[in-house]
Amino acid sequence: MLKNVSYNNSKIKSEINDVLGNPFTIFERIKLRGVGSPKYIISQTDSIITNLLNLDNNTNQCNIELRPKGIIVSFRSLLETYALIIPFYKLKLFKGQSNVYSIYIDEYFIKILAKKKNEHEFIKKINKFKSTN
Repeated sequence: MLKNVSYNNSKIKSEINDVLGNPFTIFERIKLRGVGSPKYIISQTDSIITNLLNLDNNTNQCNIELRPKGIIVSFRSLLETYALIIPFYKLKLFKGQSNVYSIYIDEYFIKILAKKKNEHEFIKKINKFKSTN
């Protein structure tokens, strides 16, 4: 599901926490060696997300946050922040042609470009975490 998370809305926060679980505690974050990704360049998206990203002329970038039951892919458009909420049971993650990863959920998809070693390692961490949960 795609949500606008720009504002401190308790209804949206509780909905995200119901689907993906509460954020990791500080000790769990240290144990996992971080739950946030580096910035990824967005290479391609579905039409809904493309329409949001085309509103401004900035570089299209996204971050991924790891949660106990899924991931949050967040990106900015104009002054708004949007989050794609993806539980593990709906997550489809593919590695395509050189350094391009595709993230699918229902009718949404985002293709991201991973150039550096730490970007590839975070995707591996997501796959590992998905398989154990």
